[in-house]
Amino acid sequence: MGAAIQLNRLGYQKIAILDREDDLGGTWHVNRYPGLTVDVPSTTYSYWFEPNPYWSRLYAPGSELKTYADHVADKYDLRRYMRFNTTVEGARWDEETRHWLVSLVTGETLRTQFLILATGYLCQPKKPDIPGIEDFAGTVLHAQDWDYGYSLKGRNAAIIGTGSTGVQLIPKLAEDVSELTVYQRTPIWVMPKLDFPFGPAAQRLFAKFPATQQFLRMSSDAFMDVMVTIAMWKFRQFRPVNTAAAKIGALHRFLAIRDRRLRRQLTPGYDFGCKRPTLSNTYYRTFNKPHVHLETAGIERIEPDGIVAKDGTKRVIDSLVLATGFDVWESNLPAIPVIGREGRDLGKWWRENKFQAYEGLTVPLFPNLITQASPYAWVGMSWFDTVEYQMRHMNRLFGELQRRGADTFEVTEEANAAFLQRMETLLEDSVFRLGNCANSRSYWFNSSGEAPLFRPQSIRQAVKEQATFPLSDYAIA
Repeated sequence: MGAAIQLNRLGYQKIAILDREDDLGGTWHVNRYPGLTVDVPSTTYSYWFEPNPYWSRLYAPGSELKTYADHVADKYDLRRYMRFNTTVEGARWDEETRHWLVSLVTGETLRTQFLILATGYLCQPKKPDIPGIEDFAGTVLHAQDWDYGYSLKGRNAAIIGTGSTGVQLIPKLAEDVSELTVYQRTPIWVMPKLDFPFGPAAQRLFAKFPATQQFLRMSSDAFMDVMVTIAMWKFRQFRPVNTAAAKIGALHRFLAIRDRRLRRQLTPGYDFGCKRPTLSNTYYRTFNKPHVHLETAGIERIEPDGIVAKDGTKRVIDSLVLATGFDVWESNLPAIPVIGREGRDLGKWWRENKFQAYEGLTVPLFPNLITQASPYAWVGMSWFDTVEYQMRHMNRLFGELQRRGADTFEVTEEANAAFLQRMETLLEDSVFRLGNCANSRSYWFNSSGEAPLFRPQSIRQAVKEQATFPLSDYAIA
């Protein structure tokens, strides 16, 4: 949607937005599980150019993000471009016509001058490979495909997964079920959540005087940007800040859980920042309830009526909840087969030559291709910061294309290699390189132990570079 808004500003009107789902919103349309909220302030999780004065609280529930997405689509007249229930099979650059051919599963082929991959990092749910899971006789609920028609009231349930989704789900599940067993593979850093409602008076103030909400956003943006930069990217220089964050997490755990053994089981064995942290004031306290049980031995197998742990203990259950995250590296980067010039397969090339993309957007031998969820693209913690710096890059790049009356752009091999080298050098100071991340099992790392999702810079620096990158880094013709 952000890319389409930017293209409109540049005068492009012939746009098709292809979406495999039945409505817009991406994550905030697909995910509807109980307890779903943003884990960065709502004021930050929105476009700078389109603030929303009507958030109900600082950390808004997921339904409000879906409403916001609908509002943006309507205000900027984007629905006219959208084709829902449309699954893309793959894309190939046609050298003869100098266009992209986009194949749909229906057999239809679309021809386009420019192709933008806006599939997100977290769009391919990961199902656990556990022996016997297909034989479970009870009801299986997927966090990314929640069935509100099934009641968990009074059920004997288990949940697999304690990532950010699990942290939000577990307290809600505990409110309904008679017994809840939580299967944890890796503890997560959970920080206290400073949350508060925005009442009608605050909403009216934000709507009438937008500068008040802008000030709140500037404050939350600056705080998050500074903390991520010094705690993660400048770990070498500011290790005590990372340690302080870990101590806050430890104090939060101590105040919520009095049982030493339970507290030890929930304590991460890796440095803060190696794995996606999250915020909750209810997660730890949930484990104090007598009907909530934590299992950390690992799962041996699933039987029709329950789960057998590796220590031989068995929990009889009738409902199984899967909060096992997404497959980022194997089936999502890229999310579809993409073949560029000289037959280069983007996924194969990335896996054989390191994940890389110039400014987190373009790749050599892939003319007129913008890939938004790509290596070194994610800056800060709010995805909107990433989208907006990318919109700035598109504005400058497509503007130059129009100024020259040209048809194609392609980043040069030299510029791409120099950017990759710079990102890898910056990462040498990060918690990913210098911290203890071996036991984190973080999706931020690929199978080679690299962590190329994040752009290891401040948001301010990433934005600034979009106005200064050399246009000579592109071959424009």
